[in-house]
Amino acid sequence: MTPSRRQPARRRTAVLATVPVAVAALLGAAGPTAPGTTGAPGAGDPYFPLSGNGGYDVRHYDLTLAYDTSARRLDATAVLTARATQRLTRFDLDLTGLKVTAVTVDRTKAAFRRDGQELVVTPRHALRAGQEFRVTVAYHGTPEPVTDPDGSADGWIPTDDGAFVAGEPQGAMTWFPANAHPKDKASYDFTITVPEGRAAVANGVLLGQRTAGGRTTFRWRETQPMAAYLATATIGKFQVERYTTRDGIQVYNAVDAREARAAAPVLKKLPSVLEWESKLFGPYPFRAAGAIVDHAPDVGYALETQTRPVYDSAPDLDTLVHESAHQWFGDSVTLTAWKDIWLNEGFATYAEWLYAEQHGGRSAQQAFDSLYARPASDELWAYPPGDPGSGGNIFGTPVYARGAMALHELRRTVGDRDFFRILRAWATGHRGGHGTTAQFVRLAEATSGKRLGGLFHTWLYTSGKPNHP
Repeated sequence: MTPSRRQPARRRTAVLATVPVAVAALLGAAGPTAPGTTGAPGAGDPYFPLSGNGGYDVRHYDLTLAYDTSARRLDATAVLTARATQRLTRFDLDLTGLKVTAVTVDRTKAAFRRDGQELVVTPRHALRAGQEFRVTVAYHGTPEPVTDPDGSADGWIPTDDGAFVAGEPQGAMTWFPANAHPKDKASYDFTITVPEGRAAVANGVLLGQRTAGGRTTFRWRETQPMAAYLATATIGKFQVERYTTRDGIQVYNAVDAREARAAAPVLKKLPSVLEWESKLFGPYPFRAAGAIVDHAPDVGYALETQTRPVYDSAPDLDTLVHESAHQWFGDSVTLTAWKDIWLNEGFATYAEWLYAEQHGGRSAQQAFDSLYARPASDELWAYPPGDPGSGGNIFGTPVYARGAMALHELRRTVGDRDFFRILRAWATGHRGGHGTTAQFVRLAEATSGKRLGGLFHTWLYTSGKPNHP
């Protein structure tokens, strides 16, 4: 995330009266299942035990949504194309708060039941290991956000003219059934119908829009692999700007009129920011780009939704640089476990430092020194960024700032030539896939020829303020 939420120094906390899903998962996790026949109710992430599911991989989501902004009612159908990774007599999908009316597996009616955030599906016929299958779920209701352990709202967040939709880390399940852990990425199609005068903005390329009978339908497609938490379907009264950059990237900006004046000078820099980041990190990983600038004063953060970040208000330039850098670090190269969140936030924060350094601002060394001057009692040193622990820590200051400091220490140790080779190799070598801290350390050592285990241990995994020469 970025400068409101995912940059804690500028974050405003929004607290909703919803039971934290992560806490609920720890208190009431589903019971054990028979190995080899039923998919696990979680992907095995200790930070979010019920996030994701076992036994299958989703290849594609086809989401058809109709949202009544006055009644705040969602009527929807989700079609998931998936492959079984084991024999399955039963499997789970992540979905909370909405009423399911029908489920089919390969067009045959399937039994289903609800178990907390799990939609438990029992197909009429067992699925073979390796079999591709299609699950169709019809559902409706009033989607509501969940409250994350740090107190912020996550998921489908109603606004005065639509909805601000941002799913990190666990909000995807508030508006569509999913295998909602970052380990399972898929392509997406969105068909979203809203009252005429509203726009519905999702990920990827706009395929078309049509107005009839007082309603407008938007069709979006994201062909590149995407984690569920990075999907959006933000709805509002937006001013729309469309153009193509000289690199062929299709840009779609949707801006609430109340934020337009403040957002305009920053969004004007988007093409140059993407061009600068492409030179550092490798080619931009997607066909589309842009921004959704909503007026959502109670949200308190922006999120790097794939191809088109969503901002709760007009962003400043640091925020734009941060969220744009996430298109490489977090979106294209996605974490494998939430404890490695510094691979997203530390990298995007360091991109801010680099941008300032190369555009007449303070140097990355000055940014590092300013942070290191903080006393040992400061929140910056409260916990190690490489394994911050569950709860609210994954979006805390150490993950962002100390994560960036770890990268600067790496740069100081290996030199600029190898450091920038490492960043580019990481982004291009894992493009469209996943990465872990251990893989990044191995890459840094292989590229530089230096043993770096001690450096990363000190800056990522040691409690307290590290010693620094």
